Amino acid sequence: MSTWRMAGLNYVNYSNIAAKTLRKTLKSEFREDALRRDQTFIKIFFWMNGNQLGLGEKLKTDKEKT
Repeated sequence: MSTWRMAGLNYVNYSNIAAKTLRKTLKSEFREDALRRDQTFIKIFFWMNGNQLGLGEKLKTDKEKT
């Protein structure tokens, strides 16, 4: 059995801990670039009838239609 599994971690948690530890050990010139890659951005698009809605438009639910 894997050490990370015996410690009660799943693989995603284990790899996140390992990546953060590695980024902290890098030299300062490389650390900034690595920390920038650690950031996560999410962009949400709404679709209706196969078409992407424009900015600011939201999906209308059945409750909003009445």
